[in-house]
Amino acid sequence: MKRIMLFIMTNIAIMVVLSITLRLLGVDSILAENGSDLNIQALVILSGVIGFGGAFISLLMSKWMAKRMTGAVVITDPSTNVEKWLVSTVTKQAKIVGIKMPEVAIFPSSAMNAFATGASKNNSLMAVSQGLLDNMAQGEIEAVVGHEMSHIANGDMVTLTLIQGVVNTFVVFLSRVVGHIVDRVILKNNQGHGIGYFVTVIVTQVVLSILASTIVMYFSRKREFIADTGGADLAGHQNMINALKRLGQVEPEALPEQMAAFGINDKGGIMALFSSHPPIEARIAALEERALRQS
Repeated sequence: MKRIMLFIMTNIAIMVVLSITLRLLGVDSILAENGSDLNIQALVILSGVIGFGGAFISLLMSKWMAKRMTGAVVITDPSTNVEKWLVSTVTKQAKIVGIKMPEVAIFPSSAMNAFATGASKNNSLMAVSQGLLDNMAQGEIEAVVGHEMSHIANGDMVTLTLIQGVVNTFVVFLSRVVGHIVDRVILKNNQGHGIGYFVTVIVTQVVLSILASTIVMYFSRKREFIADTGGADLAGHQNMINALKRLGQVEPEALPEQMAAFGINDKGGIMALFSSHPPIEARIAALEERALRQS
């Protein structure tokens, strides 16, 4: 509930600060002098609604989307020893980190992967691939589960949604300001929005969205280091390190784009700036250094 209130208050704060900043900078006056009839306040509100609204709806639908995109099957009645052990492990870790028991699922993939998602830490889903269960030792699986449980306990789904909402708001706002300037000031169109406006908005929004994604991915990489330490605390440093080493030995199969930031590993991108996860080597080094400090 606190994070939902933070979500709402952040939305309002962003719109207020953006509106005041533009007024102090005299942006609306400058546009008016150049024949622009852009209503800054209305655009700020629209941008906030679109930017945060889309991110919030995605968060609410995250469990439903995750199950359908990955084919994850929730374990409602454990029928095998592996399923019983997995549910027992999640139950134990949920009590330790202080959250309600998440839904536990297995998704059909030969690759070693896992993810966590959900609208809140008490309404979440934790899923592992069949490949991870087949190819990792029990202690390593426990560490991966601990990593994902740490994501849930730390509220990373809501945190990244907040960040995504902020950047979305600025992308929507700036793309429409640029489009309006091109349409009214450069193309001298004074009757509605012409083709110049729509083309400029689309191009600008695509470019800004690509740049903005680097901000979201930066915070995602930071959260991965924190989740690694959570997995180490729940299952032991060596188990977490061994799990990461095993993941580093194979080419990971990427989760669907919407889920990549909440997995244990992904393919990343051509450039590190666009990767949701830090390099495996950096994560292992951070855990080894932490283990030494605590020994």
